[in-house]
Amino acid sequence: MWNFSRYADKTAAISEDGTEYSYAFLAEHGDKLAKAVGKRCLVFCLCSNSIGSLLGYTSFINHHIVPLMIDEQLDKDLLNSFFEIYKPDFLWASSEKAQNLEGKVVYQDCGYALIKRDDEAFYPLYEDLALLITTSGSTGSPKFVRQSYKNLQANTDSIVQYLHLNGTERPITTLPMNYTYGLSVINTHLAVGATIILTDKTLMQREFWNLFNEQKVSSFAGVPYTYEMLDKLMFFRRKLPYLKSMTQAGGKILPILHQKFAEYAQKEGKEFVVMYGQAEATARMGYLPANISLEKCGCMGIAIPGGKFHLIDDKGEEITTPETVGELAYEGDNVTLGYAEKGEDLAKGDERHGFLKTGDMAKFDKDGVYSIVGRKKRFLKIFGNRVNLDETERLIKTQYQDFDCVCAGKDDAMEIFITDEQKIKEVQSFVANKTHLNFTAFHVHYLNEIPKNDAGKVLYTELSKLC
Repeated sequence: MWNFSRYADKTAAISEDGTEYSYAFLAEHGDKLAKAVGKRCLVFCLCSNSIGSLLGYTSFINHHIVPLMIDEQLDKDLLNSFFEIYKPDFLWASSEKAQNLEGKVVYQDCGYALIKRDDEAFYPLYEDLALLITTSGSTGSPKFVRQSYKNLQANTDSIVQYLHLNGTERPITTLPMNYTYGLSVINTHLAVGATIILTDKTLMQREFWNLFNEQKVSSFAGVPYTYEMLDKLMFFRRKLPYLKSMTQAGGKILPILHQKFAEYAQKEGKEFVVMYGQAEATARMGYLPANISLEKCGCMGIAIPGGKFHLIDDKGEEITTPETVGELAYEGDNVTLGYAEKGEDLAKGDERHGFLKTGDMAKFDKDGVYSIVGRKKRFLKIFGNRVNLDETERLIKTQYQDFDCVCAGKDDAMEIFITDEQKIKEVQSFVANKTHLNFTAFHVHYLNEIPKNDAGKVLYTELSKLC
């Protein structure tokens, strides 16, 4: 996956305390870790944005050992259930975490420990299986995406090409390593010999911005929630002379925010790149080139190099007329093998054959630039009228920027959750007026906080319980 010897003397990563780790360090220590594992097998990698986590991931991928990437803070009962389902040979976890995990510590490095599991009933692995990673929002689910070496290489090459990445880049980790978008930042920048600034600090913390400036960060990645927070944190007033580019994926950003960040980028001589992807396509499928980010505000963009989009209508026919909504499908070498929901699935081969129906509804304009309308499953029938939950959320967030909201529900009963108890009646009236539907179909509830995962994506499964 990576030829670390090519950049041996360059700095691959810098930790929060300023310690620098070269590409030669990753290669040498990665070889030692792989030797301790000793064979191709499944390893649970308990992730954090740290050098130990990075070392484990890169070592496993480069030596054809299969990591299953999960959050280090995952609930212990859920972690134990994953052990029962997938029966990993080893765990790679922080030394502190390792003290509370069953098994024998057989190797330690960079604050992490390799733990040999006692279970001998291991599952066979498909020869091209490289990585297991969660789908977005499925933190507590045993469902993982099976990514191949071909998938990882193809997507890495495409992203490097359209973002014009090179060895001068200094990205900072704003997303979890166990999240496909966060992992793609690591994959692509290691491929070009860049320097990754590792931190688990958040945008809300002063330490993050101190590190940002000290390490002359050139880029960061964020989901829509990231940019909502940046807007509230007076981001546009910050002096960030070394920042060159910002990327956004993980859901559709509000058009008003898209415009704000595109205008800021244009004014300050930086780039703002909106992207589109899913774990099922390794990471990225589409992007909006920075030079048309303002002109095509609200759009998702075009297919990445080597990929192709299709729009499919209700009859399964391909749509060729602009401004016509259909389900978005994607074709490319980064389309993953399929899902794993149990240990036996790890032996499965390629079930998708390079073609993926995304579950997103989209359209393209006269210039062939695509826009995401909403999720196929995120539509309700309200008194016979088709209502898009994602669009309703955007309407509310655009009108009321002082609180968070999310929409769920079933036909004839939309459940709207907001974080301002005083606005319940007002929001109900607003949505009824905007949709021209009777207010009785809209049930507005107060929540102290909208449930989100570590990547800032809404946990709709938690909301469904409240519904």
